[in-house]
Amino acid sequence: MSTDDFARLTEEYIFMEDEPVLSDIIFVPGNGFPHMAERAAQLWKEGFAPLILPSGRYSIKTGRFGGVQGDAEKYAGPYDTEWDFLQDVLRKNGVPKEKILKENEATYTWQNAQLSRQVCDSRGLSIKKALLCCRDIHSRRAWLYYSLAFPEARIRVIPVSVGNTCRHNWRSSEEGIQEVMAEAQRIITQFSLYMNNNNG
Repeated sequence: MSTDDFARLTEEYIFMEDEPVLSDIIFVPGNGFPHMAERAAQLWKEGFAPLILPSGRYSIKTGRFGGVQGDAEKYAGPYDTEWDFLQDVLRKNGVPKEKILKENEATYTWQNAQLSRQVCDSRGLSIKKALLCCRDIHSRRAWLYYSLAFPEARIRVIPVSVGNTCRHNWRSSEEGIQEVMAEAQRIITQFSLYMNNNNG
């Protein structure tokens, strides 16, 4: 296998992307970028799903909401949690509050998925198809966790590119290569822990 072959396979694994289809819900994992919630609002307005569930309190690493990371003049806050921020983005992009579900306790991606499942179960929602609006470089890991939390559902990834690294440029800079390889390592490490904790 050549270096180019390995890079291509890595790229195909890390960067997931599906076409949107009619679904039961749109998931938005917690983050400080408005772009994913904006995309979710667009999908909702186009009729792809009746409900949106943003999820997130803040990063477990910092213990607080890290602030808005884009269009801060449009989304001025203040926001206590990622959910507060994401629901404000959705509201400002035309989604009525009654179409936005609430999960504001998760502090990492696996919790986003687990606690989103709890919210859906508490409302008696049967999720068979879902759209997942997440950052492109996090798409595989987010898809993995939401698929584990909703094993009966077909989760389709609708990625958004933010920051300096994306599918089309990651190989052209040391920063991009390091970011993608670090994400691959996180998937391996975190899924290994999941398997060990759920073995038997």
